[in-house]
Amino acid sequence: MTERTGVARVAEAFARAAADGRRAALMPYMMGGFPDVETSLAIGNAYVDGGADLIELGVPFSDPLADGPVVHAAATTALAAGATLPAVLKVGRELARRVPVILMCYANPIYARGVDRALDLLVDAGVSGLIVPDLPYEEAADIRAGCAARELAFVPLVAPTTPAARMSQIGETARGFMYVVGVTGTTGERAAAADGRRELLAAARSSTRAPVALGFGISTPEQAVQAADDGADGVIVGSRLVRAAGEAARPAEAVRELVGAFATALSAA
Repeated sequence: MTERTGVARVAEAFARAAADGRRAALMPYMMGGFPDVETSLAIGNAYVDGGADLIELGVPFSDPLADGPVVHAAATTALAAGATLPAVLKVGRELARRVPVILMCYANPIYARGVDRALDLLVDAGVSGLIVPDLPYEEAADIRAGCAARELAFVPLVAPTTPAARMSQIGETARGFMYVVGVTGTTGERAAAADGRRELLAAARSSTRAPVALGFGISTPEQAVQAADDGADGVIVGSRLVRAAGEAARPAEAVRELVGAFATALSAA
């Protein structure tokens, strides 16, 4: 892996996807340590083999406020199997040799170690960016500053309920990309897109200079294409893949096939 900064690697991944003619960059989510640490590494490598441009790597947590039942159950399984932040970062280190890795970590594991120590662990593992879903804008200054000092991409979230003025404030802080939550609710598969998604993405794009990636509720290749057509620079697929990994006898094979279907759809003319 070359000595590029996290912010630069993320920017390159989005730019490469666009240059290759992909409608949007593909960023599958995986739960680190699920169903166990070794298998989760195989799942991550299968994501890359299937065509992932970036990977969102979740750290299991006992009280995941943003996660629906599938991802929450995966976190519970991973914790019971002994997954820890250092173990997940070992997975991240290996995957980061291939694609940019964005760590999705709740605030507690970061503050329990201290912000500087936690962020240094991310840098040492080659992680490119950080999402902290339970950290409001007003309370994130120390982590934002720490990420900026280390040139890690700090990825904030906005939602359908975010007022325009606040979205602009948040958008100014986005590095790498801005995560647009496409629904009011937790993660999970949805049969159809929420009303107003195109307008939400347009508002997000106008509030930041970073790419915007849409997550929550994208569970089919057709939905991923629609998200791109609605204005997303990147699409994040989570619960569908986590469910497939949990149900399959050979999780890596199952998710590689699914990610390949998403990549093929996003690459279609």
